[in-house]
Amino acid sequence: MKNQPIGRRSFLESATLCTAGAFLGSPLAFATGSSPLKIEQPFHGAVLNHRHGNAMDRGLAIRVSGKAPAGERVLVNGKEAERQGEKFAAEVVLRERETNITATCKGASGRHEDRVRVVWDRHSFPRYRFSIDDNSFFLRDIFQKSYGSLFDCFYMAMLRDLHKKYGVKFTINIYYTTEDGFDISQFPDRYKPEWRDCAHWLKLAFHAYANMPNRPYQDAPPEKLIADLDKVNEQIHRFAGAQSYAPPTVIHWGMTRQEALKPLFKRGVRVLSGYFRMPNGRYDVNYRYDDVISEYVGTHDAWKDFKTGIVCSRVDIVCNSTPVERTAAVLEPLSKDPNNAEIMDLFTHEQYFWPFYTRYIPDHPQRLDATIRWVTEHGYKPVFYHEGFLGAPV
Repeated sequence: MKNQPIGRRSFLESATLCTAGAFLGSPLAFATGSSPLKIEQPFHGAVLNHRHGNAMDRGLAIRVSGKAPAGERVLVNGKEAERQGEKFAAEVVLRERETNITATCKGASGRHEDRVRVVWDRHSFPRYRFSIDDNSFFLRDIFQKSYGSLFDCFYMAMLRDLHKKYGVKFTINIYYTTEDGFDISQFPDRYKPEWRDCAHWLKLAFHAYANMPNRPYQDAPPEKLIADLDKVNEQIHRFAGAQSYAPPTVIHWGMTRQEALKPLFKRGVRVLSGYFRMPNGRYDVNYRYDDVISEYVGTHDAWKDFKTGIVCSRVDIVCNSTPVERTAAVLEPLSKDPNNAEIMDLFTHEQYFWPFYTRYIPDHPQRLDATIRWVTEHGYKPVFYHEGFLGAPV
């Protein structure tokens, strides 16, 4: 869905009336200092696609709006903006992958300037990725049973069946060890040919050293996180091969110190998924970003942190928490919201598949099937986040 062509009156009115649901999101905007000039939309770090503007020859025309002292002339990237009271609005055409947008005004209140930077997802298309957290039981099972094939394990067989049925791709986020003493250094490398043959739809990625303690990296020094990541990555390359490895996109509990983000980027991390929700009066599972950013990510597909280079993605559905009959009710509203419709971030946890687990969910496979079927029937294509930009060509 694209916006209608912008005329003088409709453009100014739509910019003035623009709300979180109607265009780019949070009314909380990036601003420099306490300047009376403020770009309110787009948000600093916004990831924009064809749903957010009007596609044109080698460009995307978007609305830029904000507030400034009434009566003062406002320029946006050097072009005069329209004014209505304290509101201003202008059109900017994005032609590069990343664009700086600068608004300036000069008048009785002095000279003021505000800037935001946005990302154009130029080759975007409706897509989804499926990530599974907390994996260790299936590796232990294969090791203990010494199966002839990876797919003699029911869990792996289930994933393969879903791939054959829908073309889904899975990223499996693994631990180094389980509580009973098994660790992945014990896992044999004799299954390498099978890992290689399914690498086009199945990837392994670091999640944490172990399931416990909870929130292991929320307050840990970055060196601890990176050491654990390197330890898991070494084993993935040993027993499965480089073609089966993916940079992590979910750190256990979705919480790290901010100082860990640049080291993660240096290890190839480009996207981190989280909930960015406020279950108990404060934002959580948000990599410790502040409330302004967390509110924005919590209502949008993605946001880029230019300080670290990492893109944050908001998880859209957690299958182990969503009964089959609720799947459409969760996904349908997102598909109708231009801020959430382009990318579906699908998610679940391994432990709920296993009958010995205290919170075992007997219909967990059916929940995955219902979720993947819904996105497939609605035109979404499977991707890996580490390929291209959020799975789309760069």
